[in-house]
Order: sequence, then structure tokens, then C-alpha cells
Amino acid sequence: MTAPAADRLLPVAKWLMREGRLIRRPDAFIEQLMNRVLEAGVPVWRMYVGLQLVHPQLQAMGYLWRRGERVESVARAYGVQFTPAYIGSPIQEVREGGAPVRYRLDRLTERHHHVLHEVKDGGGTDYFSLPMHVRRDGPLPVVAFASDHKGGFSEADIDDLTRLVDMMGAVTEMHIEESVAQTVAQTYLGRHVGERILHGMIRRGDGEEIRAVLWFSDLRDFTGLNERLPPDQVLELLNNYFQLVGDALAKHGGEILKFIGDGVMAYFPAEDALFMPMVTSAALDAARQLIADAEAANEARATGGAEPIRFGIGLHVGTVTFGNIGTEDRLDFTVIGSAVNRASRLEGLTKALGVRVCASAEFNADCPRPMKSLGKHRLRGVREPVEIFTLPD
Repeated sequence: MTAPAADRLLPVAKWLMREGRLIRRPDAFIEQLMNRVLEAGVPVWRMYVGLQLVHPQLQAMGYLWRRGERVESVARAYGVQFTPAYIGSPIQEVREGGAPVRYRLDRLTERHHHVLHEVKDGGGTDYFSLPMHVRRDGPLPVVAFASDHKGGFSEADIDDLTRLVDMMGAVTEMHIEESVAQTVAQTYLGRHVGERILHGMIRRGDGEEIRAVLWFSDLRDFTGLNERLPPDQVLELLNNYFQLVGDALAKHGGEILKFIGDGVMAYFPAEDALFMPMVTSAALDAARQLIADAEAANEARATGGAEPIRFGIGLHVGTVTFGNIGTEDRLDFTVIGSAVNRASRLEGLTKALGVRVCASAEFNADCPRPMKSLGKHRLRGVREPVEIFTLPD
């Protein structure tokens, strides 16, 4: 026997209070939630949740659930609000109007948005969308439901779906806040460091010793570029250079630790000495990719009369302290140690020696790839001359 309409969401509400908050991934949460909504007897065939994000590339993330299928994540890039996919859609109508909308799909005309026709063509009979009210500032999340039931949604179904969205609000807000925290941490600190911070490494003095390949790369003649070029062109060149470095590092397992003016300090972690040959090889591959990508970019820049991107890379292997430094209320997560200084000093030699890459003898000793010796040279702050290596001709 079917429970009264006013009571059928009670098991869903109890599940939300007991277990819903423990599910960290939005797609898993939505899948489990909607399976329980079906068990409660609400004739939902399709459900979509659109969440506005704080993200450097994405404006929103949607989660699409269909009965009997896995939840699909739908990324929305910046500018989606100016496309036909959004303009005139029921999502825009709800988000900008702030009120629910409902469409009986057997009554559509040509003037209705194509997404409604797509839902109808997929078997939908009724469409109901409404805003989700959360405490966070900014555009509200929007939830859309569709039914493939012959008679569509009943008024009791609409009431229950409205209550369901209210019940979802607290958990969805938690997912939004967690997404914002992860995005901000990873955007400003990098994936590995961001995870460390979010998992509690937030006290001044927190840190650990790691052995890693240290990478330091720097633009050549950045002072001169600032004198010769207007600020917008300097910013454009700087961002193009950083993107090339970031792409090369990410592809080969490196991570940017921080930007220092026009310089990039990065590292390739080695969990065990046995992995060091692989890690040093990966760092060389990243350097080769950056050189090749920069040459291709410079060809394109030359056609537009833009200044070329020129840089040097210093590579060193050493043990560093990886952790928090700073004041009691303003911290920086960084690496400290002589290995960092040596990587920086090695990069500084690239211009004097006329090469793109300068690597230490320690790096060469751990690297299985053949490298070319440039002889012994002095590094600023280092007492004895050290042997320097570079890429073979």
C-alpha cells in the first residue's frame, strides 16, 4: 500500500539527516538520493542540478541524473550564459526570475526552448524547475525534474519535489562550500599542497622533509620587457609563459609551488630513492617540452610582431623542508633548504653559459639520461666551484 503523499518523503528526510551529509561527492549523493525518491513513489524520470562555481575555468557544474543510469557531470565554461543553450531556457527563467516554472511537454510549441523539446523527445511528459535557496551569496542553484509518467506530475508530486529541494539545500550547500575550498586551494597552492592544507597542515611550523627534483625557471630580460612594452602586453607574455611552463610540468608529474615575479618554482616529488631516475627523467622531459612549445609559440608570436618568450631552467636534486612559514595569522606554504637556492642559482647561470638548462652534478648522478658537462663553475653563495650539466646537443 502506498504511503500518504504527505508522508512518503519521510524515509528520504531521515536518510538525508543520517547519511546524506556523509557523502562527499555530489554525483554519488544525487544518485543515492534519487533512488530513494523513486522508492518513495515519486514518478521522476530525469533530474538536473545546476551549481554556480568559484573556478578559474568553469562558471557552473551541472549534474544530470536519469532513472537507471549513472549521474553525468556537465561542466559549463565561462560565457555559457551568452549561448543558445542558456538564453531562453527554463534554467535561465528560474535563475533570473527566482520562481518555479512548469511545462506540460505535450503542449509545447515552436517558441519553447529546445531543451524542453529534447526532454519531450526523450520520453518526458512533464517538466518542473525551481530555485534552491542556500545561504551562500551569488546565483542560486537550480533544480529541474522531468517525468515520463503518462499523466505527468500530480499536484502532490509537485509539492513533494518542492519539499525535496528544500531538504537538499543544506547538503548541497556543503558540497558547494567544499568545492569552493578545493578550487581555491588547488588554484592558488597546487593540487598536492592544496590537499595537504585542506587535510589540516595549517599551523605555522607544520612541515616535513622530502627529497625531490627542484625546478626553477625564469624569463630572460624581464626588466627590459617591462621598460619596452605596455603593461597589457607584459601581462599577456607573462601569462603565456606561465601556461607553457604549467602545461609541461603537469604532463610530466611536476607541480608549480609558487610564482616569484616572472619566475616559477616547482618540484617533482620522489617518494623513494628508487624512483629518482624516473623523476629526473620526467623533469628533463618537461624541460624539453617547454623548449619545444616555446619555440612553436615564438613562431606564432613573430608573425604578430610580439616579443619572443625566452627563459632559463635550473634543475637540482636535494632534500628540502616542505611546510608552513610566516606570521601567526598569515602563512605561506613553501620549500626551504639549500637545494632551493641551488636550483635558483643554476637557472641564473643559463644566460652566462648560453644554454636553456643548467643541472647540478647531483641531478646528473640520479638521471639515467645522457647529459653534457659544461665544466665547473661558481654558484653565488656556494664556496667551491661545481660541475654543471645541460641537455646534449
